[in-house]
Amino acid sequence: MYKILRAFFMLALLVAVSIFSACNTTSYQNVPEEYHPKLDYALSQAGDNKDELRKALETAPAEQAEAVAFLIAYMPERDLLALPASFILENVEYAYQAKNRFAWGKTLPKEVFFNDVLPYCVLNEARDNWRKDFYQRFAKYIDGVTEITAAIDSVNKHIRNELLVDYNTQREKPDQSPYESMRQNMASCSGLSILLTDAFRAVAIPSRIAGTPNWYDNRGNHNWNEVWINGTWYFTEYYPSGLNQSWFLSSAGRADEHDSLHAIYATSFCPTDLAFPLVWDSTIRYVYAENVTKRYLELYQKEQSEKLKGDYIPVKVTYRDVNLHGDNRLAVNVDVFDAQGQIDGGRTKDGTHDLNDFLTFTLQKNHAYLFKYFLPDGTEKHYEFTTLDHEQLIELQ
Repeated sequence: MYKILRAFFMLALLVAVSIFSACNTTSYQNVPEEYHPKLDYALSQAGDNKDELRKALETAPAEQAEAVAFLIAYMPERDLLALPASFILENVEYAYQAKNRFAWGKTLPKEVFFNDVLPYCVLNEARDNWRKDFYQRFAKYIDGVTEITAAIDSVNKHIRNELLVDYNTQREKPDQSPYESMRQNMASCSGLSILLTDAFRAVAIPSRIAGTPNWYDNRGNHNWNEVWINGTWYFTEYYPSGLNQSWFLSSAGRADEHDSLHAIYATSFCPTDLAFPLVWDSTIRYVYAENVTKRYLELYQKEQSEKLKGDYIPVKVTYRDVNLHGDNRLAVNVDVFDAQGQIDGGRTKDGTHDLNDFLTFTLQKNHAYLFKYFLPDGTEKHYEFTTLDHEQLIELQ
């Protein structure tokens, strides 16, 4: 009798263990094996939200299962602990709707689609569920469009009037989510960049944010957008000026790829060896990045070479403090304007540089310009001039 009871008890225990294991094992059906250990670890970090992540993995359509796995495998811990299955599944569903609807989406390499279209966030912003809303808002501007460059141009031109958000330093914080910016009708350059990248991603245009923690002349940080076209990244901004065309290229073209403070970075959802520099919170390390400085240096050098072949000349600039003795060169910020607005900017060389090392602008011949420069005490000075038809040196005092 004892043996029968013992056997019955062992059988019941095995059944209970099997049931318990079944309830605590997630099915990775339709998910490549390379994700399995990553998903095991992600679920172990998800705390009370583990069941929501399991639900997303187990209920995703077969053709979207790997995309769901990708997001869960690489999402920050803050999202593992908080994002519900409905958020993840809707994000993936509408990303695929856009991919299958637009011509450029159908041909995207999987790694580009996963890393630069699929993600629901760009930086450390609050996790708004924007995907369906933005898909509906921006798809109407590109119906019938077959070329990705035309689609980029259309989204760029319509985003301001569609979302009614403008740049304003009075915004609540720099890292605003889409709906935080739309509620206030204002955002920083970072907030505007988040809006534009989300709008691009909503219609299957690969996009990411690029930026620098500090320009080479220590004028501060700036963030902007990049879009992927047939294997190449191009930059643009919320207020469009064309691909690879903007007032900041001259500053980006003087960045230092070996100086973490003055380099240029682009975001990545997949982990990399670098963290994107968030100047508002340097402790955040879960926003990954690539160092893309070299590409901006090459773009700027190419632009300058092309200009010098045409109706342009180099204009060298220095600043001297006449009240100082000896080498009285000082470093001051100089912004260049013409009738159309600001076109360039930079910082003069001080006495630690070679005497022949000048701040140099490439400007149009026989053209009227205005220099705005700022003395060490913050005083703003103006210098108006018209360029010559040959190289010239301007000494500001």
